[in-house]
Amino acid sequence: MEAEPLDPAYVAQTLSNPPFVSIAGVYNVRDIGSLPLFSDTSLVTRPRFAYRSAEVSGIQQIGMEQIKGLGITTVYDLRSEAEMSKYNTPVPTIPGVQILHTPVFSQKDYSPTNMARRFQMYASGKIEAFMKLYSEILDAGGEAFGTILRHVRDKPDEGFLFHSGKDRTGVAAALLLSLTGVDDDIIAQDYSLTRVGREPFREAILKRLEKEPIFASNKDSALNMLSSRHETMVAFMKMLQEDYGGAEGYAKKYCSLTDEDLAVIRANMTVSISNC
Repeated sequence: MEAEPLDPAYVAQTLSNPPFVSIAGVYNVRDIGSLPLFSDTSLVTRPRFAYRSAEVSGIQQIGMEQIKGLGITTVYDLRSEAEMSKYNTPVPTIPGVQILHTPVFSQKDYSPTNMARRFQMYASGKIEAFMKLYSEILDAGGEAFGTILRHVRDKPDEGFLFHSGKDRTGVAAALLLSLTGVDDDIIAQDYSLTRVGREPFREAILKRLEKEPIFASNKDSALNMLSSRHETMVAFMKMLQEDYGGAEGYAKKYCSLTDEDLAVIRANMTVSISNC
């Protein structure tokens, strides 16, 4: 159950092994490379190129060296300005790394009314509610996700990291992996690792959520915000296919990418398994 803390030994063991990597002050950092392609078993997603994480606002000095050591030249911050201001988590300065503000939602999407509505849906914990929320992320995020995909197209020699809360990051990762040819079930497995990646910061997350009226009076509903269930991503991938024409259809319509663009993105995101 999401309400139950995970076994600390299991968490420590999992976080000390791939796909997790260490950046001091940043949690849930994962390399989304080395995942097999369902269409060609000789290929995997390119390691040491694309990374996902929680927000980087708290990065420590040693973390700044670690992030450069991973080959990351660009960080895409998917959060809104209103969100950063509300939680006092500004964009840090990391020497040698470009941080680009790439918000999924506009300022108006973070109005008190809209946020209260979203929190109410998250609090329910229902997959149907998450699908509504994830559909809103897709509808709003074309420009932001297109920016990340163009990095893959145009800068294959420059590693990058994207981050926000778990849901926008999860959607971005799912789009990129699905476009590359990773099976839905493996994408869902990657998504579910966020439950482990966030565990060391469980209490800090809950403390932040307790400032929201809906969660202050009902801690159990706040625990639903920790969830990253395999079945949620499976449902998302089905919705993506049925309502948006899959990752490819979405990338063309919402990110203004062409077939040629997508072919380059796939080529830049994959390597032979023998070269890993």
